[in-house]
Amino acid sequence: MKKIIIAGASGMVGRLILEYSLYSSEVAQVISLARKKMDINHPKLKEIVVDDFTDYSEQTTAFQGTDAAFFCIGVYTGQVPRDVFKKVTVDYAIAFAKAIKDNSPSANLCLLSGAGADRTEKSRASFARFKGMAENRISELGLNFYTFRPGYIYPVSPRKEPNIMYRIMRILYPLIRLMGSNGSIKSTELASAMFRIGLKGAHTEILENKTILKYA
Repeated sequence: MKKIIIAGASGMVGRLILEYSLYSSEVAQVISLARKKMDINHPKLKEIVVDDFTDYSEQTTAFQGTDAAFFCIGVYTGQVPRDVFKKVTVDYAIAFAKAIKDNSPSANLCLLSGAGADRTEKSRASFARFKGMAENRISELGLNFYTFRPGYIYPVSPRKEPNIMYRIMRILYPLIRLMGSNGSIKSTELASAMFRIGLKGAHTEILENKTILKYA
């Protein structure tokens, strides 16, 4: 029976991973790290409120004995200032990974990254550069690390889209899907693949959209 820890379980993908975890016969306990509780009543779930996602010194016991860890915290480009975007994308992810390294070094760590993540860290696009930076720093820790680079994520459940671009993308999704397996993925497919790899592992560290779909 597995113990799972999720940072960002209130988000589109993290929430689905949480649901898969709670209803899986392979999972005994789920730890959710978030700024506020979701008030989900389930015997497997323990919700922990975190004030600072760069410092897990007060949550070390929550990380101990973890089998699979999922970092799904993120913000949309342009939604916050550049320095905040970097902090959430890079600093939060690295702090989470280091907590896993210190407390459960044999756990499978799954990072929700994004298509175009640039590990040369030279891209002019903040999204690509910072995603690549986070991947690099975590990879250097020597964990069982898997980074997921989905294309456009189609939200299966209705939601308020963050901006006009995403509203348009949602409308055009049937056409985007016809363009092949590299450009898009359903939220349920992505979460399913992440959950499965978190439990079982994969043969490659970097999973692009096409590969993720094979695990979904």
